Amino acid sequence: MPILPRRTGVVLCLVAVLGLALACTADPPPPASGDPAGTSLVIGVAQEPASLDPVRGYALNGAAKVFDGLVEHQPVGTLRPALATGLPVPSADGKSWTARLRTDVSYTDGSAFDSADVVAAYQRVIADSPLKARFWMLDGVKAVDQATVRFDLNTPCAYFPDLLVLGIPSAGTPDKLVGTGPYQVSDWQRGKRLVLTANKAYFGTRPAITTVTVEFIPDDEVRAQRLRDGKLDGTALPARLAADFAKTDGLAVVNHSSADLRAVTFAATGPTADPAVRLALNLAVDRQDLVEQVLAGKGKPASLPVPPTLAEFVEPGADIGYDPARAATVLDAAGWVAGADGIRAKAGERAAVAVGYRVADVTSRDLVAAFAATAKKVGVEVTANPTAEVDPATPHLVAFGDPFDPDPALHPLLHPAGGTIAANLDAARATTDPAQRAVAFRALERAYATAPTMVVLAAPDHSYVMRENWNGYQPVVDAAGTDYTWGPWWNLQAWTPN
Repeated sequence: MPILPRRTGVVLCLVAVLGLALACTADPPPPASGDPAGTSLVIGVAQEPASLDPVRGYALNGAAKVFDGLVEHQPVGTLRPALATGLPVPSADGKSWTARLRTDVSYTDGSAFDSADVVAAYQRVIADSPLKARFWMLDGVKAVDQATVRFDLNTPCAYFPDLLVLGIPSAGTPDKLVGTGPYQVSDWQRGKRLVLTANKAYFGTRPAITTVTVEFIPDDEVRAQRLRDGKLDGTALPARLAADFAKTDGLAVVNHSSADLRAVTFAATGPTADPAVRLALNLAVDRQDLVEQVLAGKGKPASLPVPPTLAEFVEPGADIGYDPARAATVLDAAGWVAGADGIRAKAGERAAVAVGYRVADVTSRDLVAAFAATAKKVGVEVTANPTAEVDPATPHLVAFGDPFDPDPALHPLLHPAGGTIAANLDAARATTDPAQRAVAFRALERAYATAPTMVVLAAPDHSYVMRENWNGYQPVVDAAGTDYTWGPWWNLQAWTPN
């Protein structure tokens, strides 16, 4: 059975010159830490990780800073060895992968890295981990010898090598989460900050930035203000807030294309359980206008659940276009009748729905507000429900998407609905042939376009504001969400002061 080769190109839509370091001024202002040598850096992020354990879901794309995986992603979407000596090798039937391990690596506690650590990590994934469904294909992992491991699959999987970016903690100290990465944790004040310091025994080049402080600041406006006050060296911001810094000396604004799709989910009960309401709400959204008005032009319109960055899986002819007249016709035909206030009702049930989103998230707030305005025009009342914790069983704004393959994000989101969409997801998993997988995902999109299970709104670019005191920045395609492990900081250990 053929094994899917690595994709050799990923669309990047970022800065004026790809791969170059950030521009620098002749005399850049001091970094937020006040360190004139530039060996310290302060990053602001919106969300604090619940755990730093890779097996619990930390740093899904690799680049974990504290840990290394067997392989790591490169900016163009290819893989290169990290803790492995070369890329994992598949068996002839694709049901096992063998990886040879480096023998010159140690953990920050001085213990040696070997196959026992790899086996322990992946056995935890299989046994009881939030990642168990992500590794649905993995039956087991065995140590062939101290420097070799073999992964046994229940079926061939095209994107299995991508999953091997999972960080490998020391098996000897599972509670302390000791890693092999370029940094180690020196302090973690929950709810405030995480401090990383350079690993002096790192098997690669020791980082020139020796201290990285990550501040947890959920509010977008507060992060922007701390940047203005010189308290941060970099952060992700909504496009409109980031644009305010475009002419600020010593700061650069960069935009990453992303596989991050934003969508409004539906509930299994109430008005949004009606397929007619689901279709009408999709037809009511002018996605191009939404990108221009809400995202300041930094993003792409999207109505289907495969991100535009995964172009080989996108069905060019499938789309849910802006058609409010058809939306009204669909609702009329389904018996949703407009009342005196313009809001529709059917059998005594009002077409009203509350949509949750994470409080202090400006982009989510503005997307929900725009969606509510368009829904009202076709007779559906949408109210915003900002909350600290979103209830997944209720309608809410969700961010999803994987920059390397559609399946990890789409299967858990769409397969439970069953029907043709689930059948196409199953078909994509049943083959490793790139052409057949593309056919399956394109068929999924055609089926989704006729019976959508949510309202996909757009694929926002991710905007970052960064101090121009360092060289080494390389753009990547982002996943859903932003943190300090991926995005512009994926290769932070390779940065050097100006």
